[in-house]
Amino acid sequence: MKPLKIVAFLFALILTAAIIWAIGEKPMGESFSAMIRDPWGVVTLIDLYWGFIAFAVVVSWFEKPWVTAILFVLLCVLGNVVSMLWLAFRGLGWARSQLR
Repeated sequence: MKPLKIVAFLFALILTAAIIWAIGEKPMGESFSAMIRDPWGVVTLIDLYWGFIAFAVVVSWFEKPWVTAILFVLLCVLGNVVSMLWLAFRGLGWARSQLR
């Protein structure tokens, strides 16, 4: 595996571990309701979802529309674990071949 793929895969593993830890610590709904009461929490959510849309646009250059749609839904539900895994297993190889 190439170094960038390893880094993307490690980021996905670290994020997955953080998600599992957070699930064990506190219900997501409780944290979410606190987040949307805070202006910076709202800004963070807007930034997050605009990033998901931007990533879906990049994915659409490389994948079929139905694959992009599935990845976008998974991204909205599971977060950037999906983007890191796509980069590790698909995106970095495609990007490199397109640059040559």
